[in-house]
Amino acid sequence: MSDPRRPRKDPTASSLYVQSVEKAMKVLTAFDGSKRHLSLSEIAGLADMDISAAQRFTHTLSTLGYLTKGVDKKYELSPRLLDFTFHYLSSSELVNRAAPYLQQLSSETEEATNLTVMDGTDIVYVVRIVSRHVFNANVIVGSRLPAWCTAPGLAILSTYADDEVDDILDRSELIAYTPATVTDRDKVWENIRQARQRRYAHVEDQFFYGDTSTAAAIVDAAGRGIGAVNVAVTRARWNAERDEKRMADLLISTAAAISAKRKG
Repeated sequence: MSDPRRPRKDPTASSLYVQSVEKAMKVLTAFDGSKRHLSLSEIAGLADMDISAAQRFTHTLSTLGYLTKGVDKKYELSPRLLDFTFHYLSSSELVNRAAPYLQQLSSETEEATNLTVMDGTDIVYVVRIVSRHVFNANVIVGSRLPAWCTAPGLAILSTYADDEVDDILDRSELIAYTPATVTDRDKVWENIRQARQRRYAHVEDQFFYGDTSTAAAIVDAAGRGIGAVNVAVTRARWNAERDEKRMADLLISTAAAISAKRKG
C-alpha cells in the first residue's frame, strides 16, 4: 500500500486539466452561503479573477441557467444547480440501500437521523431525517462538517488504516468549535481507537454545543467505511445510562444491515 503522506503529484499540472472548468467552478463556489446575492466585483474578488473574466463566466453560467441576475445587477445561484443533487441522490446505491433503514431508525428513536459520507477531510450529509426534537435545523443535505470531531467522521475514520487517518488529520485544522472540542491530536486518536473497539463513535458538544451524537460506520466488502449512520440528540433529552447502549445497538445493527457482505 502506498503511503498517502508522501508528496502528491499536482493534478493541475496535467495537460488534461482544463483551467476554464476550474474557473467556472470558482465562480459557483463563491456563493458559499454567507451571501445570497453577489455583485460582479464581489464574484471577481472571491474567485480570484479580473472583472473581465468574471463577466465572461457569469454570462456563460447565466445563459446555461446556473446563475440568475436580478434587477439590482447582482447574481445568485439558480435552482437548476439542484439537478446535480437530485442526480447524485437518485443514482447513489448507498443512499437507495440505506433509505428504508434510516426511516425505520428515525421511527424507533424519534430523533434526527442522518446518512453521511466522507469527502476529503469532511463528512457530508446526503440524507437527513429530522424530528420534532431536531437540535439544529440549519444542518441540511449538503452540509459538511470536519470528520475528526464528529461522530460519523470518527466512525468512518476508525475503519481506515493508520497512515490514511494520519494523512487526513495532517490536512485537517484541529480547532475548537465549542469550549468542549477535543483538539489534541493524541486525544483525537484515542477517540478513533475507541470507536474501532466499540464499533461506534460517540461525541458530546464537539461541533455544536448541546449536541450529543452517536454513529456507526457503513462498510464495503473489504471492511472500509463508505459512510456512516448517526443519531443526534439534544443534551436535554439525553440520558447516558438509558440511551447510549440503546442508540449504539440500534446504530450498529442498522449500519450492518446497510453494509456490503464482508469477504471471507
